[in-house]
Amino acid sequence: MVQRIRLRYTKRGRLRFTSHRDFQRAFERALRRAEVPMAYSAGFTPHPKVSYANAAPTGTGSEAEYLEIQLAERRDVDRLRELLDESLPAGLDVVDAVEACTSSFADRLEASVWELRLEGVDVAEAEKAVAAFLAAETVEVQRLTKNGMRTFDARGAVRRLEALPAPADRPGDGACAILRLVVRHVTPAVRPDDVLSGLRATADLAPPVPAAVTRLAQGLLDEETGTVTDPLAPDRDGAPAASTAAAGPTAAQQVPEGSG
Repeated sequence: MVQRIRLRYTKRGRLRFTSHRDFQRAFERALRRAEVPMAYSAGFTPHPKVSYANAAPTGTGSEAEYLEIQLAERRDVDRLRELLDESLPAGLDVVDAVEACTSSFADRLEASVWELRLEGVDVAEAEKAVAAFLAAETVEVQRLTKNGMRTFDARGAVRRLEALPAPADRPGDGACAILRLVVRHVTPAVRPDDVLSGLRATADLAPPVPAAVTRLAQGLLDEETGTVTDPLAPDRDGAPAASTAAAGPTAAQQVPEGSG
């Protein structure tokens, strides 16, 4: 291993319905198109060394997905990000990159901030449901897993939950409430749809159409304020001044037009 790069990417628009496996295939194609000098695993079937962290469920959008790649040759971090972004479909956008200079990156993904758009739900109704959910000590919900139906508490993982009015310039009309949710990453994982199930159980909140769900951030949780901080900041702050100075031949090459 010569260099490790940590990337933040998005899932926007129709690409929110991309499964994690589909994204893996698209990303590995992007690595080949951008001619990234990847490090490979040993064995009879070597694979590029890519580590994915806490991927969002299929059907949810995200502004904060993360992965790490290991390179066999050094590259300029900013140029590498540009090449990968150009090589991916629009909607799967590589928006940040840093050279890894710390360990235990996955441990810094302690919590997520989610936005749930509830079309057809009045803000006052959403506020009442949120108050009932937060007042409960436990909120048991059920989810079908590969091991069968599982019952667990959706309340304990929720650090913050609030109801907000939709932006005035949103498309469409009619009632719409926005839920802003901060949830700890626990086992079993508590997902936004689990919280919606909990709101239905505690306050009979049932949006007439499925909620549009987007992850806005994930990272370290500040327990005092309930905010989630940038998990790449320790690498960015600790990077040596010359860490991105060595740009190899690939960094100067162009990706074919219309590829991303």
